[in-house]
Amino acid sequence: MRIIAIEEHFWSRDFAEAFAGPRAERSPDLMRRLEDVAELRLGDMDAAGIDLQVISHAPPGGQRLKPETAVAACRAVNDALAAIVQTAPGRFAGFATLPQIHPEEAADELRRCVEELGFCGGMLFGITDGRFLDEPFFWPIHERAARLGVPLYLHPSMPHPQVRDLYYGTYAESHPALTGAAWGFGVETGTLGIRMVLSGVFEAYPDLQVILGHLGEGITFQLARIDEALSRPGNRPSDFAATFRRNVHITTSGFFSDSALRLCLEEMGADRILFAVDWPFVSNSDGADWIRAFPTDPATRDRILSGNAERLLGL
Repeated sequence: MRIIAIEEHFWSRDFAEAFAGPRAERSPDLMRRLEDVAELRLGDMDAAGIDLQVISHAPPGGQRLKPETAVAACRAVNDALAAIVQTAPGRFAGFATLPQIHPEEAADELRRCVEELGFCGGMLFGITDGRFLDEPFFWPIHERAARLGVPLYLHPSMPHPQVRDLYYGTYAESHPALTGAAWGFGVETGTLGIRMVLSGVFEAYPDLQVILGHLGEGITFQLARIDEALSRPGNRPSDFAATFRRNVHITTSGFFSDSALRLCLEEMGADRILFAVDWPFVSNSDGADWIRAFPTDPATRDRILSGNAERLLGL
């Protein structure tokens, strides 16, 4: 059974020089795995039985670039990723990194990456210059993705500094994971996912498909309540749940829970869920062993492991 993992990362030191603001310290072992593009990565994939990784640059990404060098930095890192993919074309594919501060140029770079480099979509990250990605300022990117027929992966990013200080306070220091994978990432990206649905971008571009990791960043677990509450008097009419199920896919990245996946299957259906690990932040073998053992029928498992990725990403 073929296994495709679609939220898997690498790191470019040259690209990181273009970031504005501080960067989190990472352990030497983690950086070694992020920067490896051959033996270590492929060996770990082989040991877990993963056939193909869709690789993207690790956060921070296109939202944290210096405006004056953002376009050139993205072109360079995408060219570097294309070279990595060519070292093992049957094992690697790519998501484009985009200069989010310049939406028109980002749309053009997405087209270049898809049509010239063979990438299968784009990876977007969080708040950019104080703006969420649902705002009309960024719609040129969404329009181009819809026209190209490729998805945009909405990847978590750190909370806005004011949110971090107000919501997490001293816990951000005593429990730093709270602002990231433990809670903050999900709140930040789940809020973006809700805003995308309410913004009207999916009505403007019905073919636009976006991907949320970590089993939907909490939205799937609140979907019925969100839908019911937004249908109450006083809210602008929306068909939240139907739009979410039509235009959003979710992945298993870093969230290997039987009960959570069962709920997602009931809420979203098997055609909307794709396998991902979040390597190297999460173990390949943990993810692959879990999904193989998950109690479901072979057809559902096959769609999650590879069929949906083949269809959505054209793999």
